[in-house]
Amino acid sequence: MQYRLLGNSGLRVSEAALGAMTFGDDWGFGSSKEEARKVYDAFREAGGNFIDTANIYTNGTSETFLGEFMQGHRQSVVMATKYSNAMPGTDPNAAGNHRKNMVQAVEASLKRLGTDYIDLYWVHIWDQITPVEEVMRGLDDLVRAGKILYVGISDAPAWWIAQANTLAELRGWSSFIGLQLEYSLIERTVERELIPMAKALNLGVTAWGPLSGGVLTGKYHGQGTSEAGRMHSDMLKGLMPEQNRADRVVAAVKAVSDETSRSMGQVSLAWLRHRAVPVIPILGARKLSQLQDNLASFDLTLSADQLQTLEQASQIEPGFPYSMYTKDLARSVAYGGMRDRILAENLK
Repeated sequence: MQYRLLGNSGLRVSEAALGAMTFGDDWGFGSSKEEARKVYDAFREAGGNFIDTANIYTNGTSETFLGEFMQGHRQSVVMATKYSNAMPGTDPNAAGNHRKNMVQAVEASLKRLGTDYIDLYWVHIWDQITPVEEVMRGLDDLVRAGKILYVGISDAPAWWIAQANTLAELRGWSSFIGLQLEYSLIERTVERELIPMAKALNLGVTAWGPLSGGVLTGKYHGQGTSEAGRMHSDMLKGLMPEQNRADRVVAAVKAVSDETSRSMGQVSLAWLRHRAVPVIPILGARKLSQLQDNLASFDLTLSADQLQTLEQASQIEPGFPYSMYTKDLARSVAYGGMRDRILAENLK
């Protein structure tokens, strides 16, 4: 396992993170404690040090398991957890980005994890109503108190994240060093705004759903027997353009898989290493065999032709205003007719 600095920080994290959403079977699926321990140990033995969970995962069982698993080597683990979400109930302050929920959630997570600090604390999802000043000042207070070391943002729009980090830098508060988002060959719309923002602000990118819930492993395509496969097909009925694109992507992944004699999942994960910014996939595995297959992707190198095959099948429309920038008129007048005289490295 190789390591990289996470965003604009000196924190060294493994090139993959272990997602612990499946640790525990409280939600009717997931891993038993015994199987979760096998997955955790295998990830650590491979050199992985970056663990990702959340206070809501399996009703807190995920954090409790990890607290036990880390005993004796807590200092060598980069422990990341999240706050903001809560199961439906009657308390209006049980969820959200606000300070009250933030403080209550971090204390509960510290207790379940059996530690006195959290390495990376994620805002799990933008709640669209809490003032940005309250979020960033609250997180900075937790850093100053030593309860968390770094902060990150998950599932939020690019404009809000840029606003939050600009404000934090101006006020001398802790700013986000990491960005968590859905990113895969199926889901590439993040390349319109979020990925360019991450590159510009030097945010470390972690990707959840890198296998699109199993779609990119091929298990829902061409089988026609599993209930999950039928559900996936039903969800896409009436969405033919997206269904057609998904089918093209899976077919391309299958072609590269056959050519390399590697699993479709390994091909899909390897593709993420060739993005515009370094991407750390979050590997979620219910079984040890799944994790082992995912880890094998890190010694798979894709050729230029193979990358082109995947690129052509999965490409998306850039949307406005980026689509306008490719038009001859815009390219001409935006540079006064001198675009071809400007050094290429200065152009986006």
